[in-house]
Amino acid sequence: MRQGAAAANERVKDIDAFQKARTVKVNPDKAQEHARFLTLESHKTLLVPTPRLRNGLFNKIVPPKGANKDMIRTCSTSQGVKNYSVPIGLDDHITVDLVIIGSVAVSPQGYRIGKGEGYADMEFAMMTTMGAVTKDTVVITTVHDCQVMEIPAELFGTHDLKVDYILTPTKTLKCHGDLPKPTGINWSILTKQKLTEIPILKNLRYREQKAGKDVSLKDELE
Repeated sequence: MRQGAAAANERVKDIDAFQKARTVKVNPDKAQEHARFLTLESHKTLLVPTPRLRNGLFNKIVPPKGANKDMIRTCSTSQGVKNYSVPIGLDDHITVDLVIIGSVAVSPQGYRIGKGEGYADMEFAMMTTMGAVTKDTVVITTVHDCQVMEIPAELFGTHDLKVDYILTPTKTLKCHGDLPKPTGINWSILTKQKLTEIPILKNLRYREQKAGKDVSLKDELE
């Protein structure tokens, strides 16, 4: 969503969870750039996932001391995320108060379809494993009005991330779907290839295996 993106993101300022949040995780896409700007402008801590999770988990965006509005806007861009950030890893004790993501399509009940690779779902599951989020952490998606549509609930499982609010250029929708948020990594749907693509998953799997959890991969169960 490019058209109307800023107007949709602007609505986040009216959400109570945003007003109260100290740390906000926003995805790195252009469509959510204004949400990143509003987070920094409000003097909140901004976390942005590393692209495709290949080089870690999150980047914490740190604007230069005394940064004006133009500089903060620069820090909100994809290049700014690269230039003004420090890495946040599994051992960093963080609490994420609000999550803002994009969607290809989303239903009024909060069921969403992403780009098909499951990064938003996995990021939330990883944050749950870290203790950074809970089932009550508010999740917002910003989309164009035409991206809000009915989606069959039976297409979704417990590993899929449901959203609590939908923000469009013209309205704010509070969702009331029944799908719970992920409570951790569902290893049985992941493959060895996925662990190769996302090295941080290997670290998480090792930790959970040491804790006595079943971390069998899809390849190993077939």
